[in-house]
Amino acid sequence: MTTKQISHTKIKLWMAAIKPPMYSVAIMPIWVGSAVAFAENKVFNLAVFSTFIFAAILILAWENISNDVFDSETGIDVNKHHSLVNLTGKKALVFWLGNLCLVSGLSGILAIATWQQDPTVIGIILLCCGLGYMYQGPPFRLGYQGLGEILCFFAFGPLGVSAGYYSQTQTWSITSLAASVIVGIVTSLILFCSHFHQVDDDIKAGKRSPIVRLGTANGAKVLTWFTASIYPFSLLFVILGFFPVWTLLSWLSLPYAFKLCRHVQQNHNQPEKVSNCKFIAVAVHFWSCLLLGLGFVIAGV
Repeated sequence: MTTKQISHTKIKLWMAAIKPPMYSVAIMPIWVGSAVAFAENKVFNLAVFSTFIFAAILILAWENISNDVFDSETGIDVNKHHSLVNLTGKKALVFWLGNLCLVSGLSGILAIATWQQDPTVIGIILLCCGLGYMYQGPPFRLGYQGLGEILCFFAFGPLGVSAGYYSQTQTWSITSLAASVIVGIVTSLILFCSHFHQVDDDIKAGKRSPIVRLGTANGAKVLTWFTASIYPFSLLFVILGFFPVWTLLSWLSLPYAFKLCRHVQQNHNQPEKVSNCKFIAVAVHFWSCLLLGLGFVIAGV
C-alpha cells in the first residue's frame, strides 16, 4: 500500500470516527421545536436558537466520544477501526476531550437559562445528558440491555423538542409534544440501524441489542414498520388539527424511507453491505425533520 493510499485510508477512518452527518441528530429537535414555537406564537429568537444548536452539537460530540471510551472498556470495539480510542491509542485524552465538549455545551445552555432567568431548559438538557450517560456509561450500560432506542426516543424526542420549544417561548405545547413523537421515532431508527452489521461483536461482548434479540430478519421487518409509522402519524396529527397541512411536506422524504427499508431487507444478514444503512437512516431523519419543521414555519408566516 502506497503512502497516498495509507493517508486516504486514515482520512476515511477519521471521518467515520467524527461522524459529521450524525450531528443533524442534535440539530433537528431544536429546529422542530423552534418551528412549532414560531407557528404558534410568531416568535423566533435567533441568538437563542444559534446558541442552542452549537451547544447541542457539542453535547452530542461528548456522547459520541464518551461512548467510544466506554465501549473500549468492554472490548466490543475491538474490530471498530474508526473508534477514536483505537485511532489515537490514548483513551484518557479522548475521555477528557469528551468532557470538555460536555462542559462547553452545557455552558451554552446555561447562557440561555441566564438570559431568560429561567432554569427549565438547562434542567431538561441535564436530563437528556443523564439518559445519554445511562446508554453506555458504567454502571448502567442500558444500551447493552437493548434499551438504547428507548433512551434515544425520549432524549431526542419529547425532551429535545420540548427544550427547543421552551427555549423560544418559556411555555409548553401539545403540538410540540406530538411533533416530538415523530422526531423521537426517526432518531431511534438511526441507532437501531447501527446494530445490523455488528451482531457477532455484540454477542461476544454480551450486548443484547435489539438486533441480537430479534435476529436480523425480524429486525428488518421491525425497521420497516417503524420507518413507515412516521408518515401516518403526521397525517393523523394534521387530521386532528395539531399540525398544519404544510407539515405533510415531510412525506417528500419517502424515497429515502423506501431506500432504507429495501436496502436492509435485502442485506440484513450481510454485514459489509448493510453497514451503511445507518447513513440512509440519517437521510430519512434529516429530510423528514427538516421538512416537518419547514411546514410549521410556512404555516406561521
